[in-house]
Amino acid sequence: MITDELEHLTSAGVERVRAAATLEDLRATEHELLGKKSALASFNQRLGGLDVEERKEAGRRVNEARATLQQAIDDRRATLAEAERRHRLEADRLDLTEVLPVPGRGHLHLTTQTRDELEDVFIGMGYQVAEGPEAEDDWHNFEALNMPPAHPARSMFDTLYLDVGEPESVLLRTHTSPVQIRVMQSQTPPIYVVAPGRVYRYDTPDPRHLAAFHQIEGLVVDKGITFGDLAGTIEAFTNAYFGPGTHSRLRPSYFPFTEPSAEFEVTCIFCGGDGCRVCSQTGWIELGGCGMVHPNVLRAGGIDPEEWTGFAFGFGIDRLAQMRHQVDDMRDFLVNDIRFLSQF
Repeated sequence: MITDELEHLTSAGVERVRAAATLEDLRATEHELLGKKSALASFNQRLGGLDVEERKEAGRRVNEARATLQQAIDDRRATLAEAERRHRLEADRLDLTEVLPVPGRGHLHLTTQTRDELEDVFIGMGYQVAEGPEAEDDWHNFEALNMPPAHPARSMFDTLYLDVGEPESVLLRTHTSPVQIRVMQSQTPPIYVVAPGRVYRYDTPDPRHLAAFHQIEGLVVDKGITFGDLAGTIEAFTNAYFGPGTHSRLRPSYFPFTEPSAEFEVTCIFCGGDGCRVCSQTGWIELGGCGMVHPNVLRAGGIDPEEWTGFAFGFGIDRLAQMRHQVDDMRDFLVNDIRFLSQF
């Protein structure tokens, strides 16, 4: 029975978490228990073979198991972090000599770590990961997304065109939305995918903007999909990534490829929603955009909007890493300063 397997997996997982002696051990244990290749993730594939009622109950049990393991990991991480802090302070107090650091083993960049964590979250929710080319044609990047030539929405993007083919026909993609078109063209619904990757815009780098940055976008196309499903998905992601107590809300907005459209915000992670300088005393921080997929976009992907509906969402990976780790200047991600990179 799936229920018995989940109970055994959860109890064994909690014991492994409690046995982790260092933060590095805990990170490895977290990856094994909650990563995209974990035993818990495999349960999502097994849900498809159950009837509707059994699938609902089993899905709830999977989510409960994930939440229990995540809570155990968070508690253990706090304990180990405090222990390491005390040990570090004690070492600093006793040894004040200056010692040159010994070169150590490198690790993934903070942006890459954040991308991997986001992929794990969405894979745990039943999504697949899709990728596409960074050099795109105008049709996939703009026209198929309901932005024909001379459409005013194109001014929203500071596009970098390549000297290939006809003028302004090939470009460095300005968002990962073209991947959604390619997915719709290559497979039939139902579709549940996320598309992470690097994108480019002719922006002047500043503390919150880069000319080459990273986005992750999600696309769902199925029968009977509503705006309520979108709101529920955003809330589920917010809780899974930021932890319990963090919530989301949607505000009306405009994007040419969705209708209706919204911007989604999350509880300010700096003040917990009480209001601070970072969130302009609102208690909320804007994270990205979302909405119901426009019928014209579905048609461009070869999907009948009379039969299928869907939603899409997207946000910046670098921005999310900056928020979560309280990095003041996004340009620090690019300077290759070992003193900065070794902190993460």
